[in-house]
Formats: sequence, C-alpha cells, structure tokens
Amino acid sequence: MDKAHEQKKAPQSKKKVLYFSLLLVVAGVVLGFPLFSMTYFTMVRTSTPEFCSSCHEIEPAYNQWKTSSHAANEKGFVADCMDCHLPAPHDTYEFFYAKTFHGIKDVVVHFLGEPYDRSAMVIQARKSIKNDQCLKCHRNLLYIPNKRGAMLAHRDVLYARPGYEKKCLDCHENLVHKPKPFYDYAQMGS
Repeated sequence: MDKAHEQKKAPQSKKKVLYFSLLLVVAGVVLGFPLFSMTYFTMVRTSTPEFCSSCHEIEPAYNQWKTSSHAANEKGFVADCMDCHLPAPHDTYEFFYAKTFHGIKDVVVHFLGEPYDRSAMVIQARKSIKNDQCLKCHRNLLYIPNKRGAMLAHRDVLYARPGYEKKCLDCHENLVHKPKPFYDYAQMGS
C-alpha cells in the first residue's frame, strides 16, 4: 500500500515542480521585460549629444563638436559623444558600466561637487580616450593616398615598439573640441 501511495505522489510532485517552474518563467518575463525595456529606453535616450549638452557644463563641448569634422563633414557621417568617450556598445558590460559610472559621477559632481573646471576636465577626458575608441571608426589608416607621412605616423601608433607607444590624441588633440565659429566647419571636397 505504501508503494502505490508513493507512485501516486511522485507524478503530483513533478507536476507541482513543473507548474512552479513555469510560474517563475512567466513572472520573470512579466517583471524582466518592462525592467529591460526601461533600462534600454533610458540608455538610448541618454546617449545622444543633445542629452549630453543639456548639462550646462558640457554645452561648450557640444557646440565645439557641432562645428568639428566629427559632426559636419562631406560624407555625412556623425561620430557622437558616445563614440569617443565610451567603449563600443558591443562590449555590453563595459559600455553599460562606463555609461552608468560617468552618468552618476556627472550628476553627483554637478550637484555636490566643486565648481566645474573645464580645463581640468578636458585633460582628464583626453587621458581617458583610448586608441581603440578612435579605431572603431578610423580603420584603414595605413592606406591614405598621397599622404605617406600620415601612413608612416599611423604605422608607428598601430604597431608601436615597446616603450614607444603613442595615443591618437598625441597628434589629433584639438581635432574635435576646438573653439571656432559655427560657419568654419570642414570644407566640402577638401
């Protein structure tokens, strides 16, 4: 009689485990999807140059970016704030961590920190930009027709000997955030 009772009980407990597992999956989807959507929506909305410029400390950098070759060029390609100042989005963990860290830091400094020292922040921002961030867009640096010196300089950066490493910003320091009149942007066809 005990064996018959145990055999009857076993399928019921398996059904309970199955229903409980199914309930957990449904609850995960019901709770997880809105949470993921809100996180994704927040990341997308806060990843635009216009959002960055909504902070008055960043507005001068935004205005300088708008007149640079990274925003106004003959090819119509736009490299925005995230392209240079954050890891590539396909490095999901690093991207979200860096974006969250910088966002929280900027808000805390804005409300609780010392007055914004633009010149110090420019130096800090330049130090934080790695060559990989430039190479996300600038890939074919070893073939530049009629510019042999540039090709050789890029080779020294891409294939640097130990102890002779360089950063792209060593030569291209004032490429983007350089004060200039709005109408003085990269000339078409040059």
